[in-house]
Amino acid sequence: MTHAEPLLDVRDLRVTFDIRREGDMPWSPPRLLHAVGGVNFALNPGETLGIVGESGSGKSTLARALIGLVPANGHAIWQDGTDLIGLSPRRMLRYRNDIQMVFQDPLASLNPRMTVGQIIAEPLRTHHPGLSRAEIKTRVKENMERVGLLPNQINRYPHEFSGGQCQRIGIARALIVEPKLIICDEPVSALDVSIQAQVINLLADLQRDLGLALIFIAHDLSVVKHISDRVLVMYLGRVMELAEAQSLYAAPQHPYTQALLSAVPVPDPELERSKTIIPLAGELPSPMSPPSGCVFRTRCPRAQAACAESVPELMGSPTHLTACHFPGKLSEEEVALAVQAEAEPA
Repeated sequence: MTHAEPLLDVRDLRVTFDIRREGDMPWSPPRLLHAVGGVNFALNPGETLGIVGESGSGKSTLARALIGLVPANGHAIWQDGTDLIGLSPRRMLRYRNDIQMVFQDPLASLNPRMTVGQIIAEPLRTHHPGLSRAEIKTRVKENMERVGLLPNQINRYPHEFSGGQCQRIGIARALIVEPKLIICDEPVSALDVSIQAQVINLLADLQRDLGLALIFIAHDLSVVKHISDRVLVMYLGRVMELAEAQSLYAAPQHPYTQALLSAVPVPDPELERSKTIIPLAGELPSPMSPPSGCVFRTRCPRAQAACAESVPELMGSPTHLTACHFPGKLSEEEVALAVQAEAEPA
């Protein structure tokens, strides 16, 4: 998928939190948590970009930085040339119409004191105050039908709906202002597997029918496989790999991506029993004190001295970029050594 002009161009996006504790002296040195470090990607109109990684990799923080919910440094250039990073809340309000978000917990993201109709209509009242009550009600019912909800449920409250239905309400609320981009922050992780498939299929249908761009965040590579045009793999706030979905699943180049893919369940029981899972040694390092050089080196089965000395750049072909000094498929010997190290007692 190629376009002359990206919808969103993210350049060297960084998010750092000062988490000094209560009682620290004013002159105490800052305690910095590096949540996102130097992320770069471009999103095209109508494209779906999947963002994956373990919990704590910075995916949700990245999403919140893009819509101004957390402070960030760097650039996020919108299609009209405006840099979204650092905009005041008043100026950012203009772009809320174009960029909407669907949150992880479907019930917690809905106001329990508001009816479904009021929840879905709220963005319209904010961004289009000139609409009449009749026009708002008509558009609310249209969007309820669009996401698979019955219009006669408009006066019910969130607690009367299932988790999957609540997520459909959240999607209808995002769609009501006809955005160009919807950021989905792990929208199916709190749902049953069968409901996950329904929500993913719904998002794919809406993306196709309305020409939406989607940023779909998940910690499971199998969830984003069928919905994404491209996939961005994050680890400890940095991009490890960015590639077209077909290329990434067929031939992952980064050891971290290979380890994630090896853990994805296979429907065939025999293949599932015979496959080798690439273990990751140790725990995810603290973002307050990330490893030098490549942040993945402390858990990488291919780590060498050079990995500690310099940060690998995101390089490769235009359709497949990898941030690794030694990219490529892990050898059987490297995998065997990783499995052996995992099996040895600490």
